[in-house]
Amino acid sequence: MTSARSTPVRPKSGLGWLKWLLLALLLGAMAIVFMGWQSLSRPMTIPAGGQVLHIESGETFNTLINDLGRKQMLTDPFWTRMYVRFVAKGSLKSGYYDLKPGTTPRQLIEQLSSGKMAQMNRVQLIEGNRFSQFWPRLQKNDKIEHTIDADSPTEVARLAGIPEDHIEGWLAPDTYYFGRGQTDKAILQHMYERQKAVLDEEWRGRAQGLPYQSPYEALIMASIIEKETGIGGERDKVAAVFVNRLRVPMRLQTDPTVIYGIPDYDGNITREHLRTPTPYNTYTIDGLPPTPISMPSRASIHAALHPADIDSLFFVATGDGGHKFTRTLAEHNAAVADYLKVLREKRQAQRDEQGTGG
Repeated sequence: MTSARSTPVRPKSGLGWLKWLLLALLLGAMAIVFMGWQSLSRPMTIPAGGQVLHIESGETFNTLINDLGRKQMLTDPFWTRMYVRFVAKGSLKSGYYDLKPGTTPRQLIEQLSSGKMAQMNRVQLIEGNRFSQFWPRLQKNDKIEHTIDADSPTEVARLAGIPEDHIEGWLAPDTYYFGRGQTDKAILQHMYERQKAVLDEEWRGRAQGLPYQSPYEALIMASIIEKETGIGGERDKVAAVFVNRLRVPMRLQTDPTVIYGIPDYDGNITREHLRTPTPYNTYTIDGLPPTPISMPSRASIHAALHPADIDSLFFVATGDGGHKFTRTLAEHNAAVADYLKVLREKRQAQRDEQGTGG
């Protein structure tokens, strides 16, 4: 009798578990890559008006990423480093780059690697300058292409494609860098867009109860503040004085507006100037002048929309660089007397010094 041969039992293969493990690792890697790509596609933290990034010769991507991380412009520097190391082509090119809101880390690295957007032509608009001071300088810049043949602020705005009746106040003070051959029209449009973005952002965050009917009126006020003080800590106080006067109501009575309305101003403001009516003479008109009188900085725009919580109606120079803010006319007159006294003492000191030197 023969016995049936038993079938050997084969041990279960471990290949099935290995496949699942590899699949899990693959899915995990894909998830990590997806997270990294999302991080690289998320807009950086860039001010509404944009920002100029200066890359110096010899600077590395690693140094730049560390710096942007410290400034909290990059939300996740790690993935930016990984992109530079494994994906990006080319090296960091020195120059000046104009970062626009919405720029992602990936776009930034590509821009810096190519160097195509490096801007080397310097154009500066100083805070408080008038358009009539800035425009001739821009016209003399031989590194840009001149396409606008006009001098009046209204005509320049029209030819530049700026949708404002008067260009004064609408250009953001800053130092800009452009490639050679950039047109004057493109430069003005860029400066306008910066200022418009700043004004819109500040207007959205403005204090409540301000006596402005529009953002443009706030821009006009900011231009006056810019001309009245160069001291950062005083801007909101100057704003408060003028806002309080508008609320009273009381005429602004500010010399810079009077000067703006004098075509042939020679540097000496007289009583006759203060008495002569012009659209800009705030000693003779009520409320704000019809347009800005200078190119205001963001700090002055912010002050116009966030005046200090004080009840002052007057201010006068102290003679030592600042201003004295007062509530009543009597206090103001006393502050003026103090200022005149300081001036007399300084003049006497100068005469004494000259006498000693002679």
